[in-house]
Amino acid sequence: MQFEVNAHSADKPAGRIRQQNEKLIISAAEQEFSCHGFKGTSMQRVADRAGLPKANIHYYFSNKLGLYYAVLANIIDLWDSTFNELSAEDDPAIVLPRYIAAKIEFSRQYPLASRIFAMEILSGGPHLSKFFKQDYRSWFKQRAAVFEHWIAAGKMKAVDPAHLIFLLWGSTQHYADFAVQIEAALGEESLGQEVYDTATRTLTDIILRGCGIAVD
Repeated sequence: MQFEVNAHSADKPAGRIRQQNEKLIISAAEQEFSCHGFKGTSMQRVADRAGLPKANIHYYFSNKLGLYYAVLANIIDLWDSTFNELSAEDDPAIVLPRYIAAKIEFSRQYPLASRIFAMEILSGGPHLSKFFKQDYRSWFKQRAAVFEHWIAAGKMKAVDPAHLIFLLWGSTQHYADFAVQIEAALGEESLGQEVYDTATRTLTDIILRGCGIAVD
């Protein structure tokens, strides 16, 4: 589902420079929001980190809330774009490993955005109220219905679709949200590609076997 962003007027021409600047600003905002939270972050701090005049930040994002929405929308759209690809006609033995791998990769590439989303949820989701009201329950039921169809078709064992989805979300996002804990446990200064690859293989094996899906 789509998370609408109040970034700025939509009638400005989109070009390569605009896209580069927006990417730079959002990256700087992710670092600021992850370190200082929504209240502790200012547009000036984002501008300083991005190396741009504050006026440039306001050109692309009218206010701090719009910029915060853009950061949240970036990760939500990535997560949802992958999840929306699941369909009743698919073979879960093929698409679930693909989905798990994609979510782990998002955790590797966008850990700050994932942590900001987690912090927002932990604080009660005050800035996500519109997102959760935008037919969110209907969207979730449609995703769960895909798993119900697979169960009815005998493609997987009868597990609760909602809690399976929660497991998929939580287990894959864990590698972004709790990276510091994982690094400490493994004695690593930072998580390397091998850790993410091992996580992908392990989660895929456990989840597919738990769903009664044959694993090669």
